[in-house]
Amino acid sequence: MAICVGLDIGGSTTKIVAMQDDTIIGKCVVKAADPITSAYGALGRLTDEIGIRLGDIERINITGVGSGFMQEQLFGIKTKVVQEFEATGLGGLFLSGKNNAIVVSMGTGTAYLDASKNRVKHIIGSGVGGGTIVGLCNAVLNVDDANKLSDMAAIGNIDNVDLSIGDISKSEIPGLPMNITASNFGKVTDDLSKEDKAVGIFNLVYQTIGTIAVLAARMANIKDIVFTGQLTTLSQCKEVADCFSKLYDMNFIMPEDAVFATAIGACISQTEV
Repeated sequence: MAICVGLDIGGSTTKIVAMQDDTIIGKCVVKAADPITSAYGALGRLTDEIGIRLGDIERINITGVGSGFMQEQLFGIKTKVVQEFEATGLGGLFLSGKNNAIVVSMGTGTAYLDASKNRVKHIIGSGVGGGTIVGLCNAVLNVDDANKLSDMAAIGNIDNVDLSIGDISKSEIPGLPMNITASNFGKVTDDLSKEDKAVGIFNLVYQTIGTIAVLAARMANIKDIVFTGQLTTLSQCKEVADCFSKLYDMNFIMPEDAVFATAIGACISQTEV
């Protein structure tokens, strides 16, 4: 059985998928002290979990910032490097079932891609992403665990943090509901709770990512926006996406397995660096 494996190798975390006939048959995330250890560990864990042998793997496609550390074929299996933007774009399209979309890769920072089956174009990048959430929350709240921060934000009250259109206008503005943010952190007082600060930071980051995504989609005349990356797993992402989708008449898509989009795209890519 011919199986292809795709690895998205980060500095210390590797996301890996195994595919057969365009079907995902296994996936996992492995953390280690360095990219090489992480990649080899991911392969070992994946083969063990889905019950295959290394000999069943026809090829391995690798991408990500850690792929440059791989100087040889993994376990003697044909190995190629795929450009990361292409991998992310193709993975976003595969998971969403779209032929053309803006694919947003939310990692430490954020990348915006105009993706189609035969071309992936990098539109722009932003330094606002997961690193911003963790860094700001660590500086303000002395907490740096993303899941714990998300739980804190879930019980925070954004009305105590952000200034809304309704706060500054007594009459409706066409196209702008009264509850839409006019200024992030524009209503902060001295007695703001930790939970309120957390939800304010999450809202600031996700709204910034969403706003740039809408601008990118309008520039490319595309209505489908696919979000990928670890930040899609936090509840605040869907809340902002649902709001922005209605506000700007865009189709915001957060597919299942969005965390593995880049590894999937590497797996199905036919090109290499």
